[in-house]
Amino acid sequence: MVMMRRRVVITGLGTVNPLALNVPDYWRGLLAGRSGIAPITLFDTSAAPLINGTTVPFKVTFGGEVKGFQPEPIIDARSARKLDRFTQFALVAAHEAIRDSGLELAKENPFRCGCIIGSGIGGLAELEDAHTTLMERGPGRLSPFVIAKMIANAASGNISIRYGLRGPNTTVSTACSSAAHAIGDALAAIRYGYADVMITGGSEAAITPLGLGGFIACRALSERNHEPTRASRPFDKDRDGFVLSEGAGILVLEEYERAKARGATIYAEVCGVGNTADAYHITAPHEEGLGAAEAMRLAITDAGWNPEEVQYLNAHGTSTPLGDVAETKAVKQVFGDHAKKLMISSTKSLIGHLLGASGGVEAIACALSIHHGVLHPTINLDNQDYEGGCDLDYIPHTAREVRVRRVLSNSFGFGGHNCSLALGAV
Repeated sequence: MVMMRRRVVITGLGTVNPLALNVPDYWRGLLAGRSGIAPITLFDTSAAPLINGTTVPFKVTFGGEVKGFQPEPIIDARSARKLDRFTQFALVAAHEAIRDSGLELAKENPFRCGCIIGSGIGGLAELEDAHTTLMERGPGRLSPFVIAKMIANAASGNISIRYGLRGPNTTVSTACSSAAHAIGDALAAIRYGYADVMITGGSEAAITPLGLGGFIACRALSERNHEPTRASRPFDKDRDGFVLSEGAGILVLEEYERAKARGATIYAEVCGVGNTADAYHITAPHEEGLGAAEAMRLAITDAGWNPEEVQYLNAHGTSTPLGDVAETKAVKQVFGDHAKKLMISSTKSLIGHLLGASGGVEAIACALSIHHGVLHPTINLDNQDYEGGCDLDYIPHTAREVRVRRVLSNSFGFGGHNCSLALGAV
């Protein structure tokens, strides 16, 4: 039996991230080349408390916080207290995406509508708070909501409950590729007939003392405390690590024919996905980018394209010394001579690294690029690392007006997880 592949399109977008609390403002910030990175305010980075009562400072004091976030009126105050910050982000972004899609989910067959959300870490803030309560006040003082708040599937579960979605409902946790993998799984659910509508993307809220301290300990973060807005500098010779950020990027995916029939705004088509593993190192990418290259090849093949048809690549582009070189090597393996013609930019240069949510906010950027005919820049690319092999067109500093019809979006995660999404114009 041959299963027919149905076309899948993006009809709704929603986000909260370091640049903005909604999609229109996010898009304006991207095109303006505005950085969302600033000193951390969620906790005191100058005084991490020790058990003996003394304090020590964090080596990194900045990040990509979601500024001015208030869950109300989307989530009432009583409900918000039962949700970790990452779930609040997901619910607010999902509300915007569903409203943007024009769907009335209450009128849809609930078993044909589902939700797959990615998160690399889940409710880290709740875990830390609960551990403090346990150590200081004992197990009897723990909140009954501790487990429900910190589990990584809290976002997908709460979205499904809020909107009555009884179709496929799972959570993907593949570190920094979580949201991209979630979108790929949602694509498959609609493509092969298990659902007609899927809410998908990712959410993360890991700017906590443990989150920041842990990434400092593994030497992954930039330490450019004196100029936070210039710290995320993918493909630049002076890059020294990524910037820890938070937020959510949620998309509504829908079967093409039904979306067209109801007159929905179609931003782009999700044409293909490629998944691989490096099988190399738990945190470092393969030096030659072998897994990343194969993920891109698989996405292009799944979409039915030739490599020369791809016009734009939204790079994983984390601003790490190893990662940017490995990704550039992977691009050259896949595209050959065409790599020099490929336009590339890194959303992380503007908003930092949202970990498991990155693939969602970057897929939104790709969909808007296709829809509006503008590509956002890579900022802080002041001294391109030609000597290190980063010698491609990374759209430095200024947005570029150009119509693109074939786009790839890369997401690579700790553990060696690789995912590439192929998005196209309809």
